[in-house]
Amino acid sequence: MGWIIFILGAVGWHIGVYGMFKKAGIDAWKAFIPFYNTWCIVQLCDIKKIWFWIQLIPIVGQFVTMWIIIIFVMHFGRFTFLQHAAAVFLPFIYLPYLGFSKDVRWAGKDAMKRYKKSATREWIDAAVFAVVAATIIRTFIFEAYTIPTPSMEKTLLVNDFLFVSKMSYGPRLPVTPLSFPFVHNTLPLSQTSPSYLKWVQVPYTRLPGFADVKSNDVVVFNFPCGDTIINLPNYGSAHPYYDILNDRDYQALQWQSGERFGGDRDKLFAYYNNQILVHPFDKTDNYIKRCVAVGGDTIKLVNGILYLNNAPAPIALYAQNEYVIKTNGTPVDFAGISHELDFSEEDLQNLTPIRSDSSYMLTLTYSQKEVLEKLPNVKSITISNLEVPPGMMFPFSAQSNTWSPDNYGPLYIPKKGATVQLTKDNIDTYRRLITVYENHSLDETNGRFLIDGKPTNAYTFKYNYYWMMGDNRHQSQDSRFWGFVPETHIVGKASLIWFSWNSGPRWNRLFKSIK
Repeated sequence: MGWIIFILGAVGWHIGVYGMFKKAGIDAWKAFIPFYNTWCIVQLCDIKKIWFWIQLIPIVGQFVTMWIIIIFVMHFGRFTFLQHAAAVFLPFIYLPYLGFSKDVRWAGKDAMKRYKKSATREWIDAAVFAVVAATIIRTFIFEAYTIPTPSMEKTLLVNDFLFVSKMSYGPRLPVTPLSFPFVHNTLPLSQTSPSYLKWVQVPYTRLPGFADVKSNDVVVFNFPCGDTIINLPNYGSAHPYYDILNDRDYQALQWQSGERFGGDRDKLFAYYNNQILVHPFDKTDNYIKRCVAVGGDTIKLVNGILYLNNAPAPIALYAQNEYVIKTNGTPVDFAGISHELDFSEEDLQNLTPIRSDSSYMLTLTYSQKEVLEKLPNVKSITISNLEVPPGMMFPFSAQSNTWSPDNYGPLYIPKKGATVQLTKDNIDTYRRLITVYENHSLDETNGRFLIDGKPTNAYTFKYNYYWMMGDNRHQSQDSRFWGFVPETHIVGKASLIWFSWNSGPRWNRLFKSIK
């Protein structure tokens, strides 16, 4: 339906320009030649030629084309805001009207000389310019984000306000271009109404010539498994639809009094009274994590230690884990070393032994761990392995049933152009990648795989993929739980904390670069 509307709109636009060219005294057939038609308008209206070339820039050029059409319409004596809005939003109706109505004539440059803007129109034009400029900056250069959860502590804290660079990896053109400005996926003051129109979508395109995502970058991306959500409080991306559907979210199972769905979509929809939203991938919720592996790498975790291609991975400066601290039976004087540990008064108040022998369980950065290891009464500090019920870890296969957040893998990260052999043991790893991210059909018949109806036992990846993990490893919903992040979902690189708030400004975090 969307393509039918688009085609009808394009036809109406060209027919309208045909009639307008005829009235303006130039060869009407030129209206049907893409780009050349706007070149003719630029010449006819004495617009500087540079604007024709700027028009060819993706997204930015769309706004320039609108402006060129408005100038063209003004040469027909149409100067009001509503007339210009009709030229922009209903050109397939309004331009044919101008082109074929007997009451409309070409007025030319004389009309432009007689026209003077009112003060109200000056304000309207300034506001429109501000919205367009801000939209272009937000789409192509940088965007502001706020940290909502502690998954990246202490690298990023809740209520850190960030600038995210869209230029670092190349600006991604909007896949869903028709949307309400300055919001993401729902309208202001609404939790359910989409802020975008689905009937116009364009293929994934990223401007070339920029750097790729690198291991250890802090990255903002669209949550891959957030294309479908349960639109109720405490759900959304925090408790993903696919986990609820397949009984992988043990917290939600407790809320639902043990209700299980076993992959039955109809049962799930009935249970949640159809409170389900489906987003295009560029409108899924934004996540921020650290990229710990890129396409072609193999990752694994052993007792909470991350290995990259069989070597210990670099440890982020403020990454933290939960540790068990065993002492010789005497308590640790945390107050005496609070400065070295960078502990606040609140941190000190929450420090209580977990056992009578003065053992503790604490979330520490690596540097804090080193400080405590030097204390004479500390015997050992070991990672407290986080355990989850079987079946909770990606890729939700028989093999990963034995994996946990701290003992995971090995797992290969797909790379663009690489080919893997498909087997019954690894197909769960690549199923969503093939069918959702790369848009192929996948069927299994008698132990054989059919992709787009063709039998095969191999698959070549179209995109690069990344493995994202939170720096606060035991408080992070990340790739261990939902899998790969495709390059299509990459938004930008977190670059700067411009403000931070916690019952008042955190002055020491203002204008701090993100490492």
